[in-house]
Amino acid sequence: MTRDVRLGVLAVAALGALVFAFLVIGSLGPPRAEIVFIPVADVLDGPPPAERFGRREVRIAGWWAELDADCREHGPAAVGWLERTCPLRVLMPYQPELDVTQAELEANGLRLSAPNGRPFPSRAQPGGPNLRPQQLVFVGHFDDPAAGECTPERRERCRNTFVVSDYDGLLR
Repeated sequence: MTRDVRLGVLAVAALGALVFAFLVIGSLGPPRAEIVFIPVADVLDGPPPAERFGRREVRIAGWWAELDADCREHGPAAVGWLERTCPLRVLMPYQPELDVTQAELEANGLRLSAPNGRPFPSRAQPGGPNLRPQQLVFVGHFDDPAAGECTPERRERCRNTFVVSDYDGLLR
């Protein structure tokens, strides 16, 4: 082997050792909070989310679906932003079909709400369900203090509604 080949092999080995050292150092400690999320299927399985997560902030990933003009309201609400059915905003454990119904979304999805109605994606199309081609990660909490003011027959649903403070379109 010539001197140049030996130097080349040494340089590649040194570069490999440096990359390995960066990987080891980067893996130390807990993962960053912004990349830790709970799949919506895990939230829907088991005890009610308000009991499991309380009011602590969590990140939940799932398939976004929204019905607005095609949605039917389920009666008057004491706490409008939390009890209101329409627009219906949910996270699903799977990509919903384009012809998904309100009943399917309510039965299989995790209800989302926000006091100001803002931290949600804009409409992808003018009518029908508002769907996204990738999963979204939503940040928020369950068991909002306003749930205590909901009508008695909807109080438990209000407690288990995910109150969103922010969302991210990138599943990392």
